[in-house]
Amino acid sequence: MDFAHTSVLLEETIEGLAIRPEGVYVDGTLGGAGHSSRIAEKLTTGRLIGIDQDSDAIEAAGQRLMPWSSRVTLVRDNYCNLPSILKGLGIDRVDGILLDLGVSSYQLDNAGRGFSYRFDTALDMRMDRRQTLTARTIVNEWSQNELFRCIRDYGEDKFAQNIAKHIVAAREKKPIETTGELNEIIRAAIPARMRETGGHPSKRTFQAIRIACNRELEVLESSLDSFIGLLAPGGRLCIITFHSLEDRIVKTAFKRNENPCTCPPEFPVCVCGKKSRGRVVTRKPILPSPEEMEENPRAKSAKLRIFERKEE
Repeated sequence: MDFAHTSVLLEETIEGLAIRPEGVYVDGTLGGAGHSSRIAEKLTTGRLIGIDQDSDAIEAAGQRLMPWSSRVTLVRDNYCNLPSILKGLGIDRVDGILLDLGVSSYQLDNAGRGFSYRFDTALDMRMDRRQTLTARTIVNEWSQNELFRCIRDYGEDKFAQNIAKHIVAAREKKPIETTGELNEIIRAAIPARMRETGGHPSKRTFQAIRIACNRELEVLESSLDSFIGLLAPGGRLCIITFHSLEDRIVKTAFKRNENPCTCPPEFPVCVCGKKSRGRVVTRKPILPSPEEMEENPRAKSAKLRIFERKEE
């Protein structure tokens, strides 16, 4: 199937990047190149580095970005490796970085990838299919306590303990191989009266396992400070999140880089020596318009936050 993905908050993100025709920009979550194609068409002597760990995304993006191939470099890697990627390309600073987090429409809608509870297929959920850890490994090999913490922390599911217990009980009889089998186990773990509210019973658990499988939150948290350090003066970091866990990490990192002072409030002057690296452009996150949410239901939870590097 084609790598189809409707870019969320497209106009708001392009405006937020404040693109200069001669600038250097990074799309760390390339996907179907919806955002990247808009960036590329605004460049003249500038350059776009597109990064994605999904080989299907790299292939699809290469085709979509063909009209601007002379100013585009595609890299199959995790965005957390951006410092070494830029070093390898001989680039010290960039004028803008974009992250559109979460799972793409293509990955959700492609039954073979195992991301969605809507299909009965092999448990996979790897964004980078070169890695060895899969959803099947997590479901069948992690301890009950590890599964509980994963579903509680990453899925924020109040039935996490019971779901973990049911998974362990089921796999003692036979390994859990498919998303359909996992669906039935989760369904049985949730009280009947609660199954009719709050969306699909498996939604939160599938999200949790996907996040754990791809180390999504660890990668995000470990990358943001270094990304801000890679921005040229006036450069911007734009991040689109899709759930509260991601958004909290971004909000905290932006706030820390804007005001890193650790001195007690009663100190008349700063003595810690920590200097602000820039400013948070978005005091409140930018949300999709009602029209966009109606056209693309997956945009409903999206939030865009922007940080601008300080002039030196």
